[in-house]
Amino acid sequence: MFQTFDSAASPEQGPARLASLRGLMAREGVAGFLVPRADAHQGEYVAARDERLQWLTGFTGSAGFAVVLPDVAGVFIDGRYRVQVKAQVDLAHFTPVPWPEVKPADWLRTHLAQGVIGFDPWLHTADEVARLEAGLEGSGIGLRAMRNLVDAIWPDQPAAPCGRAFVHPDALAGETSADKRARLAEDLRKAGQRAAVITLPDSICWLLNIRGADVPKNPVLQGFAVLHDDARLMLFADPAKLDAGVRAHLGPQVSLRPLAAFVPALHMLPGPVRVDKAMAPLAVSDALTEAGVEVDWGDDPCRLPKARKTAAEIAGMREAHLRDGAAMVEFLAWLEAQPAGSLTEIDVVTALEGFRRATNRLHDISFDTICGAGPNGAIMHYRVTQDTNRRVQENELLLVDSGAQYTDGTTDITRTVARGDPGEEARLCYTRVLQGMIAISRVRFPKGLAGRDLDPLARYPLWLAGQDFDHGTGHGVGAFLSVHEGPQRLSRLSEVPLEAGMILSNEPGYYREGAFGIRLENLIVVEEAPALGDNRAQFCFETLTFVPLDRRLIVIDLLSPGERDWLDAYHAEVWAKIAPRLGEAAKIWLKSACAPLGAGV
Repeated sequence: MFQTFDSAASPEQGPARLASLRGLMAREGVAGFLVPRADAHQGEYVAARDERLQWLTGFTGSAGFAVVLPDVAGVFIDGRYRVQVKAQVDLAHFTPVPWPEVKPADWLRTHLAQGVIGFDPWLHTADEVARLEAGLEGSGIGLRAMRNLVDAIWPDQPAAPCGRAFVHPDALAGETSADKRARLAEDLRKAGQRAAVITLPDSICWLLNIRGADVPKNPVLQGFAVLHDDARLMLFADPAKLDAGVRAHLGPQVSLRPLAAFVPALHMLPGPVRVDKAMAPLAVSDALTEAGVEVDWGDDPCRLPKARKTAAEIAGMREAHLRDGAAMVEFLAWLEAQPAGSLTEIDVVTALEGFRRATNRLHDISFDTICGAGPNGAIMHYRVTQDTNRRVQENELLLVDSGAQYTDGTTDITRTVARGDPGEEARLCYTRVLQGMIAISRVRFPKGLAGRDLDPLARYPLWLAGQDFDHGTGHGVGAFLSVHEGPQRLSRLSEVPLEAGMILSNEPGYYREGAFGIRLENLIVVEEAPALGDNRAQFCFETLTFVPLDRRLIVIDLLSPGERDWLDAYHAEVWAKIAPRLGEAAKIWLKSACAPLGAGV
């Protein structure tokens, strides 16, 4: 099994660890310390060594941070984790804080009259620190970059990861590493920059056409890189991770150096040097500035090119989704055949991974499967453990959000299904969520629009009922890389214009604490829209995911004729693409699941 079910949270140990941290804070002369859920690469998914927030507080979510003061410790979490955090931290010692509604600077002003807040400059970006400093201006509260105090009190902190890197074939990437480096180097020359510092592991892996095994579920190599304006690249990583075959693939223009050589190399760079203020740790720009090297703020040069998938990457993603769609249908057919009350959440997760393994192409799952039965479905990023494992009961909803890593593509799909009769209210909510997903699937939009412009379309049916969901409508997805990829998003926060080749999730939801959760998710790719009307330049979305939606949960009368037509056409396409890949039992199930609306269930 790629997924385990041990409980990673240790809330009972939080108070003692918090006391140790406060003792060290006092000895170091600081009134507070910042504990982010981040590593030096600002990844959403981190290695065990970097799970500092989880170790201190018990909170296992993929985003958030703590601000520890002498008398209060705030755990800042966004809307995805408001339910989860209350179950994972000792509420007598840690205080959940709704973020970003409450800004850390405002919270500090409320809870601290004056003093110095310490932070590790390798775990915070220059942009993040600048915003906090601006918010604290005139307050009597200052910031100090310092060693990591959590590391200092963590006696059995795991070692740094040492996964082996491997070559990602040019045929799947659609472009050689040399061509990518030459293209980006030309951009640096045009901008008058001599080099760019790259700190994101997925950017480095994309640029070099390699993959790694340093972070669970994400095939990335952790390290740093410097791309010069002549296309030479210095890669700073543990040499033990790269064998002779990978080194030969990198070629003579890529030099491999140990991590310890990174900061000294920064000191020697000719400027100006591009640094991503929102992605690179503050320690990078500080090291350059201290050495008198000019820093030129700019985006990571790989992020947008990586987001614009090549034809080869899109073809690989299509095939990966057909393979994964067949595994999902086999799973859903199996699930439907199980006796009432016979399964637990762990049984469901285990079975689903088994169907993906049966493809003989599974490299890993792309994240821990979220499988929430009944009220557990309302915990947006719920991870079942032996302690929380719940039996899947009749007359309730089951939410399953899962994905796979195949060498030709990354998948991410959510389906919410009925077990028995979950009731009319659940069906009404499900139908509104479905209408939001269909709206995104059908939309045509002018070039130049960003995710924030489309996000309301997925919410409108819920808004009409006074409902909403507290997460973005969609995130970017990598091609055999990180399942959450930037900068593209379908979110009210995203100002990045969508471009052809960008892959996103389309996943509206609705969550009722203590009752049920609903989420529906397909992956989509931005493409040029066919000519229409006065031939304005427009984009539309191609759907990549082909798995039926639960017709038993649809209130057909709520759907418009256009919505019904889209759903019937989608199910017809699911049948045509997936049926030839199935065993007989699953094919029989799929035929019924893809029948036109109104044809009976």
